[in-house]
Amino acid sequence: MESQGSQPRRRRRPARSCIECRRRKIRCDRNDPCTRCVSVDTRCTYKLYGDQPRSPLQSLEGTSRHSTLGTLAPSPSSHVQPIREPLPSRDHGQPLEPRATAGTPTPAGTSHHGLAFPQIHDEQPRRVQNSESAITDLLRRVQSLEQSSAQTPVHKLPETGREIFGRPSQPEDLQWIFAKTRVMRWSLWMATAKEFEPFLAFYTEATGKGKAETFKGAETKALLVQAGDLLQKCKHTARSIKTWRPSRSLSNPQLGLELPSREISDMMVNLYLQSFESTHRILHIPSFRADYQRYWNNPHNASNELRLKILLVIGIGSSLHKEENSDIGFRKSVHRWVYAAQAWLSGPLEKDRLSVSALQIDCLTILARQIFSIGADLVWTSMGSLLHKAMQINLHRDPKHLSGISVLQAEIRRRLWTTIIEMTAQSSLDSATPANIPESDTEAALNINDDEIDETTTVLQPHPKGTYTATSFQILLLESLPVRLRILHLLTSLSTQISYLDVLALSSELSNASGAYHSFMKENQSSSITPFHRNLLDYLVRRFMIPLHCHFTNKARTNPLFTFSVKVSLQTAMTIMSPEPDEGFSKLMVNGGGLFREGFWCAMAVIAIELVAQLEAQNIDGTLHRNFKYIMLLKQSVNDMIALSSERIRHGETNIKGHMFLSMILAKVEAVQTGADCELSIARSAKNSLEFTHSLLLAQADSSLLGIPNNAGFASGSSLDGSEGPGSGYDLDWDWDFLLPDAGFS
Repeated sequence: MESQGSQPRRRRRPARSCIECRRRKIRCDRNDPCTRCVSVDTRCTYKLYGDQPRSPLQSLEGTSRHSTLGTLAPSPSSHVQPIREPLPSRDHGQPLEPRATAGTPTPAGTSHHGLAFPQIHDEQPRRVQNSESAITDLLRRVQSLEQSSAQTPVHKLPETGREIFGRPSQPEDLQWIFAKTRVMRWSLWMATAKEFEPFLAFYTEATGKGKAETFKGAETKALLVQAGDLLQKCKHTARSIKTWRPSRSLSNPQLGLELPSREISDMMVNLYLQSFESTHRILHIPSFRADYQRYWNNPHNASNELRLKILLVIGIGSSLHKEENSDIGFRKSVHRWVYAAQAWLSGPLEKDRLSVSALQIDCLTILARQIFSIGADLVWTSMGSLLHKAMQINLHRDPKHLSGISVLQAEIRRRLWTTIIEMTAQSSLDSATPANIPESDTEAALNINDDEIDETTTVLQPHPKGTYTATSFQILLLESLPVRLRILHLLTSLSTQISYLDVLALSSELSNASGAYHSFMKENQSSSITPFHRNLLDYLVRRFMIPLHCHFTNKARTNPLFTFSVKVSLQTAMTIMSPEPDEGFSKLMVNGGGLFREGFWCAMAVIAIELVAQLEAQNIDGTLHRNFKYIMLLKQSVNDMIALSSERIRHGETNIKGHMFLSMILAKVEAVQTGADCELSIARSAKNSLEFTHSLLLAQADSSLLGIPNNAGFASGSSLDGSEGPGSGYDLDWDWDFLLPDAGFS
């Protein structure tokens, strides 16, 4: 045995990592320099005990030869135990497994776990030499493998899939944009995808905001000028439509607050109670019907509070009524009712403005604003005020802490608090701002029907969880609320970075929540559960999926590891755009603003991006005319969205850019399929779309001049095209202008 003084003691397993990675105790990929040292801008050196720093290849050869020769030296023992020493590799730090090849004998004792050297006898020096030759040959083969693997694209990837999934994305990756005094919402952020660049370039050039000339053809430039003129005309017409809004005048808000006839009122009240009240538990139905009857018994002595509550219920119910039974004058009256309620809530703070009844009016007002698109983009601001009012009367504390409160009032408070929290979460998603929901110990409402409780009730026996009651939908929404709030926190928090592992975990939880209420629907085939209920419940939960994945959906085009986000987003978008057939829900998607319009915009962006991406991919690989079924499916979805955009404009929408951009996308697809000029096709489709939508706006402007309501809230006019008037024309025109640095027209 050699003495310690003659030679430094060597480790049994030589270190393969560089000095810096060994010091930091992290995995080294053994490149020269390694990825870890490059990332921190540190000098990368390799060193063996007792040797000078050397490169990885020198370390490999020197270590292997030195340790092998030392091990193979003669010893007093008759046998040397096999030594298994894995050869280094650059692929995830795993040992290479030598394989026998033609003309190269594999040493005896070799196994798939590593290289096992043969047993050596002291009297067999020739076998020692053969072993040394075999090891030298193996080293030469390892070097050639490393050199060949270094030239492959996979080797150039600096990270593994696990590291990419776990690595948080920087906040600036989300491209927060502050324009028009607001943060850009998720649907508009998705519209900045590179697939939309040619369409945005056309828009910027048409409006004179683009600096570079992307479109060169003479005919295309002429169409650009015409499109710019049409955009100006559409903008001016939209402004003229908005001039009749109650907020633009100084008229008395109390005018026109008379209820319609009893027959119409009963019809609208029933529509509301059978639809929106299922998910937004605001009223106790028997108590409201008693108040409603009391109003009709003596309408002249009814308080403003009761009058406003009834008017809001009638107005919300009218949004689901058949078109031929509601004219433009009635819808204008509904808008004035909403403004009157908002004015009453914003008035001097009296005792009657801080009560459960006043909070019910506030919830009804915000719901009506979203249904009729009356300042729907500012609902999140109003929800903050409503949330503070609810906390001031202790709705965030469970009624069991309050003495002297009846069982009925306790249940109303629990339902109302849950509704306020749900509306806050929905508005937070729409505005891309934090939910700011406070700590609360209020319990969920009991699973009971409204007719099972009144002022005389002292003891309640709730139904089993799987039994359908009037509060079942609210309970189902509440069960999915924690995961949706975590999604909001992940998306809106300034200090939280997004990792794909978190997105996948939250996506799985949200899918499980969706499966839970779908199972509930299958188990309860009650006639009280309508397609409207199923569509609305599914929409309120499912629409959180697209913003959750939108960041990685855009990245999936360059990194296939995120393809799952594309799949989930596309499935969600298709589901949103293809709800269960129901006339009332279809009207809601046509007329609605706020959360209803935001879901439509998100779905539109996802489907349009997928269509353009698939078109470009199939055009490059030459399969466009052989595998066209998927493209045709996406084209049909875009056609459906164009039709929906047209209907929204007919019913009061003033934003025409969605229709124009969808038309341009469809024109590009058809141009690529037929081999036509893409630029010219895009320009023609934009011009045709603007001409069509401008005619719709003109008809809407003409109809807005008719049907001016009298004090009773009615008029004898109808829109020129037979449709309802500017029912949802109260939007703030958050449109594709918002994507551009100089928002708005000059």
